[in-house]
Amino acid sequence: MTDKDDVLRLEGLKVHYPVRLGHGFTQGALKAVDGVDLTIGRGECLGLVGESGCGKSSLAQAVMGLVPITSGRIELTGREDWGDDMLARARTVQMVFQDPFSSLNPRQTIGQSLAGPLKLHGFSNRSEREDRVAEMLRKVGLNPDAAKRHPHEFSGGQRQRICIARALIVDPKLVVCDEPVSALDVSIRAQIINLLLQLKDELGVALLMISHDLGVVEHMSDRIAVMYLGRIVEEGGWRDIFTAPAHPYTRTLIASIPDPTRPADSWERLQGETPSALTPPAGCAFHPRCSRAFGPCTSGTVPGFTPLTEGHRARCHLLTQGDPA
Repeated sequence: MTDKDDVLRLEGLKVHYPVRLGHGFTQGALKAVDGVDLTIGRGECLGLVGESGCGKSSLAQAVMGLVPITSGRIELTGREDWGDDMLARARTVQMVFQDPFSSLNPRQTIGQSLAGPLKLHGFSNRSEREDRVAEMLRKVGLNPDAAKRHPHEFSGGQRQRICIARALIVDPKLVVCDEPVSALDVSIRAQIINLLLQLKDELGVALLMISHDLGVVEHMSDRIAVMYLGRIVEEGGWRDIFTAPAHPYTRTLIASIPDPTRPADSWERLQGETPSALTPPAGCAFHPRCSRAFGPCTSGTVPGFTPLTEGHRARCHLLTQGDPA
């Protein structure tokens, strides 16, 4: 049963891409997302972190309806079956992409880019559309006169503000942010992060914040989910994740954050390369890179979630053995 405050609920979500392997063209599957359960509440920010190739963007595209799911369920505001009603889905969930330079049509004015979704969603009155565009530009810290200009007249940070305005202009319940500041100069990242937080609180919109930058996720997120090779391996409040990480992979991610006060030998270091999602390791997918792997990790049994504290859980055989990771 879906909690009435859940904006997004994923249950057993799988996104597998069919591929042909070898000279004999054996049919296989790249398991980009392989059984994910997640929820995001109204007005909440969930940070999704992991290395490149772990499946974060495929999960985001599945939520947006841009790629078909192999199995599992996606519920948005309690609704699962959208059929061909993609307009209603788009009004429920919107996306802010990584690159603001390629996210805007260079031939359209900013006013046209922002008014387009309004017209598509039934705002037939031109004066109402113009008022709404001006309002959203103010909310993201831009002068309404920006509506008359083209994208090339703005900096990267200003373009991302415009992209945020476009995502929010139809009042969605959820905004998926896929690396929204990674293409921006370091000096303006904090401005965009603070703007997103401000708008989240002001409008009550939920955010799915996808990033490989743990500093961004720590600053923005109410909860954090750590993804490795298509699966969530740990989930909890930001304080749990950053002060008491339970999964060895999470610990190595935290160790990657520069901190001159931390003893050099106080955390594990990540070994080797990420295995292929075409042929993931049996059992715990992290075991080939884990310095503490033991028998059950390689036995072929995927570890289930072990509850730790309220809202904090992790998948690790060490936890079921009474041995903290």
